[in-house]
Amino acid sequence: MENAHALDRFFKISERGSSIKTEILAGLTTFVTLGYVIFVNPAILADAGIPKEAAIAATITATVIATILMALFANYPIAVAPGMGLNAFFTYTVVLGFGLHWTVALGAVFFSGVLFFILTVTKVRAWIIDAVPPSLRAAIPVGIGLFIAFIGLKNAGIVVANEATFVGLGNLSAPPTLLAIFGVILSAILMALSVKGALIIGILGTTILGMIVGVVPAPHGISDIMSFDLPSLAPTFGKLDLKGAWEFGLFNVIFTFTIVELFDNMGTLMGLLRKAGLLGDEGQPPELGKAFLSDSIGTMASATVGTCTVTSYIESAAGIAEGGRTGLTAITVAVLFILALVFAPLVGLVPGFATAPALIIVGALMLSEIVHVNFEDFTDAFPVFLTVVGMPLTYSIATGIGLGFISYTLIKIFTGRYKELHWMMYIIAVMFVINFAMRLH
Repeated sequence: MENAHALDRFFKISERGSSIKTEILAGLTTFVTLGYVIFVNPAILADAGIPKEAAIAATITATVIATILMALFANYPIAVAPGMGLNAFFTYTVVLGFGLHWTVALGAVFFSGVLFFILTVTKVRAWIIDAVPPSLRAAIPVGIGLFIAFIGLKNAGIVVANEATFVGLGNLSAPPTLLAIFGVILSAILMALSVKGALIIGILGTTILGMIVGVVPAPHGISDIMSFDLPSLAPTFGKLDLKGAWEFGLFNVIFTFTIVELFDNMGTLMGLLRKAGLLGDEGQPPELGKAFLSDSIGTMASATVGTCTVTSYIESAAGIAEGGRTGLTAITVAVLFILALVFAPLVGLVPGFATAPALIIVGALMLSEIVHVNFEDFTDAFPVFLTVVGMPLTYSIATGIGLGFISYTLIKIFTGRYKELHWMMYIIAVMFVINFAMRLH
């Protein structure tokens, strides 16, 4: 009883109109909704060359550390994990696009965490957020969503390379592609029915069906599904190449990591806190600065253990809807992620075509931000268009964001509407111009 009172006082559970039971159930709900990250993030990091078993361990470890930081520092019911979109930027833009080794990319992630920390402490982070217009803030997640969905379609074999048209329709009669299509339909139906854990069910359902038809090797015993011989972090822990990241340049990678994470995390945080009723009287969450500090420290930790930048997850809304209002919800999520380490062998059984449907569905969900764009104003609509199409068509999140910021600044200046630009927009646009110029050499 005394421990319960201590928990209540520390997390302000009663003060926020919740209970310990409600907080724990909310954490369980968030975990079930968010658990697909354990399957999807390692699959994307493996494309960058990171050993999959270590990627599983790093994903879970980074999630546990960052989520506990959010719980203890900010006391928010929000789970923090390696971000969808941020992992795509890490793998497909930084490693495969720029040709860097994954250890160098981890170094860039660490430096971006240091930069987040400095920007938060000095209040510059708030200036940047205030400077960027709502249309571009909305365009970034929409473009990332299309990029992620495109990767999912490619991994599923639904979209393939074509010499005549660049892309074309894949062989839909191929068993892996048929199974991926089944996974997309199953996941979409479950999402439409608001079934908790829809993406996990879709991933596991597709994998099991693949085993039944003989496309996926079936487990031979319980040790193939769960094991107390936990996956090792040794291949990735402390392997970040700080010198390589620094030599490659601040503008090319670290700056873009910062911009992507900044707006992804800010938009998600504000939306979740609004849903939880924690915005405060003036619409500014009282603990927002602590949440940003948690995020920046979590990012440095994620680079150290071997995964991409962490961010607040919109899936936390499921736990908030169940009544979660404090950090105890987040602590519950972290504990469940620790327990999930036992099931690491199961993650290794899941093939790429089974995680592809989750990428497609997540990409579709990220399109919802497009409603915040004013398409009646062409000076807003055109930069949004370049941002959104630039990411999938150039296979680079950084390029899409750069095209959006530069075009927005130029079009406002040359149409005589330069007064609508915050002074920080000029700085950001110039930095992206430098970024593009450096790529020419």
